[in-house]
Amino acid sequence: VDEKTNDKPTSIAEEREPTSPTKENEVSATTLLIAVPVRELPEGVQWDFDVENWLDPYQISHYAMDIFEYLKEREHLFPISDYMDRQVCLSQWMRALLVDWMVEVQESFELNHETLYLAVKLVDLYLTKMTVGKETLQLLGAASLFIASKFDERIPPMVEDFLYICDGAYTQRELIKMEMNVLKVVNFDLGVPLSYRFLRRYARCAKVSMPTLTLARYILEHSLMDYTMIRFSDSKMAAAALLLALLMKDLGGWNPTLEYYSGYKLDDIRDICNLLNQSLHRKHKETLKTVRSKYSHK
Repeated sequence: VDEKTNDKPTSIAEEREPTSPTKENEVSATTLLIAVPVRELPEGVQWDFDVENWLDPYQISHYAMDIFEYLKEREHLFPISDYMDRQVCLSQWMRALLVDWMVEVQESFELNHETLYLAVKLVDLYLTKMTVGKETLQLLGAASLFIASKFDERIPPMVEDFLYICDGAYTQRELIKMEMNVLKVVNFDLGVPLSYRFLRRYARCAKVSMPTLTLARYILEHSLMDYTMIRFSDSKMAAAALLLALLMKDLGGWNPTLEYYSGYKLDDIRDICNLLNQSLHRKHKETLKTVRSKYSHK
């Protein structure tokens, strides 16, 4: 292959044919500059992340605030109650084992983080309304991952893949039936607001470093196994996880910028942050090691 020099475009603009600086071009440039708004920020907010990225179409900065406000409004559509007392055959420990296994499957299939979070949410939504025996709990987890994969992945695993990871404990008919049952319980609405998406938004707006974001992701993913955390909204869980990560790295904690973009004051998430910290400091059980192993190299 012949090598070519200077053939790598650095921007979309450089790929266009050069044009002379006509009056029309000057008007277009002026219009483009005027299209960027100047928004008044609350006191203490350091920057307007959305305005800084206003001209980047991939950032959808025009609608970002509205999108995440809409997601927060949708959280009440997916309530998860304290269902364990109604689950005669299940326990918090069994749920933790299931989530640990689901994380292992996500790693094995190289699935997106959103796929895992949606699958765990589907499990809890199903258990809120339906009673499940311990022999079908893994089937519920597999079906939830199957649904989430088809919703979030570009190339989701096949039915046979999920049957294989269950060691042949279930048939294809059983998996498909459970998939249908889960979808009916959530009324085929898979637009569930996820804490992982909120965390990514908050961290980007606050310009948090990748090591700090990774720590917050670990805290948040570790909390998926903790049944006592299911009562909190995903947006608050994301904010509390980021707050704890900032405190652990001595980066100043909650600030006006995070308050502005998350919509939460420190008092709104302080108790959740303390609970997350307590969860991290509990004695770890060797059988629940997948999340720690997953993040141990990062």
